[in-house]
Amino acid sequence: MPQILEKPALELESIRRDFPALNQRVHGQPLVYFDNAATSQKPRAVIDAISRYYECDNSNVHRGIHELSRRATEGYEAARKRVAQFIGAGSAHEIVFTRGTTEAVNLIASAWGDANVKSGDTILLTEMEHHSNIVPWQLLAKRTGAKLVYVPVTGDDGMLDLDALDRLLTREVKLFAFTHVSNTLGTINPVRRLCAQARELGIATFVDAAQSAGHMPVDVGEIGCDFLAFSGHKICGPTGIGVLFGRQELLEAMEPYQGGGDMISRVDFQESRWNVVPHKFEAGTPDIAGAIGLHAALDYLDRVGRERILAHDLDLAAYAYEKLAALGNIRLFGPRPETGLHSGLISFLLPEVHAHDVITLADRHGIALRGGHHCTQPLMRKLGVASTARASFYFYNTREEIDRFLETIAEIRTFFARQV
Repeated sequence: MPQILEKPALELESIRRDFPALNQRVHGQPLVYFDNAATSQKPRAVIDAISRYYECDNSNVHRGIHELSRRATEGYEAARKRVAQFIGAGSAHEIVFTRGTTEAVNLIASAWGDANVKSGDTILLTEMEHHSNIVPWQLLAKRTGAKLVYVPVTGDDGMLDLDALDRLLTREVKLFAFTHVSNTLGTINPVRRLCAQARELGIATFVDAAQSAGHMPVDVGEIGCDFLAFSGHKICGPTGIGVLFGRQELLEAMEPYQGGGDMISRVDFQESRWNVVPHKFEAGTPDIAGAIGLHAALDYLDRVGRERILAHDLDLAAYAYEKLAALGNIRLFGPRPETGLHSGLISFLLPEVHAHDVITLADRHGIALRGGHHCTQPLMRKLGVASTARASFYFYNTREEIDRFLETIAEIRTFFARQV
């Protein structure tokens, strides 16, 4: 269970003024943005940081000796150091910039997996994983002859079957990859316990922190993982930038993922030598503006306070869950809020109403939700549904917005009841 410290309440009016996109009307209604698990809105500080880079410092990094290149390089590498501090990494050398969580998983599956996984080995995942934490491992298993095994989810309550984990986590497992927070169920998994249990058997671990990094304190030292990744766009940063953390000794032992550009130290006609980590994994011109924007996002989040963000998320989720449950005849997914293991999102189904119809009608009321399989098709099949509707909250959302959302859900139910 994440630790929640007593902190002053968020100053929501002030925070909301920092996000230009929130101050608009959609279909004539004030926007209620409840699609934060897909991507978050961006504060003015991030938008301004990106603009300043393009207006004043636009240049390539590492290879130039003129002033603009020096500034760009300084900003890019400062962002790497800031990320290391943000997640408790021991060194900036353990931080690789990627395009997002998906590319980070593919990087590990190729650069680490091809060298360490062989025929007969097991790759252990969970049934709640996003496609991005399934498909790269499927490809690796196909290349190597390894097999995939999944820790079961217990049902609508969205918990991992930890008794099954005790049976499945054996010495045949080469890697255990799992999400910190489920993007469909909202489950907060006990990542420290999972990593410790794997470490006892010498099993490498990867944590998908896409849904947690900007919502709660994340410290790779405390978690004890070998690899961890997250995306900038889900934590108030720009799209197209992500982070892979890897323990330095593992990164140094891995072969490059892509070739060209800054990942080399010397190139000859027949062979090449690689740059030091993390540059060995950053081929070509990187997303410089994205890294600088991410730096600004991390600064902003820490000014707000990740403990306070977590407390606010959990409060909104508990409020929404209770009110939705009170409507009756509705299917809710994920742990009950009182467990403390349900993050700031709610997945639900109205009987006889397709999730896409819920989303479409909510949009006409200015409410942005998400409907579909949420890139978790195997989990949907396990739950016996094709899709769910999802409301996902962040620190700039309010209880008043949830009240509008609940009124809209009631109207949608009334509308479809009349069609019968």
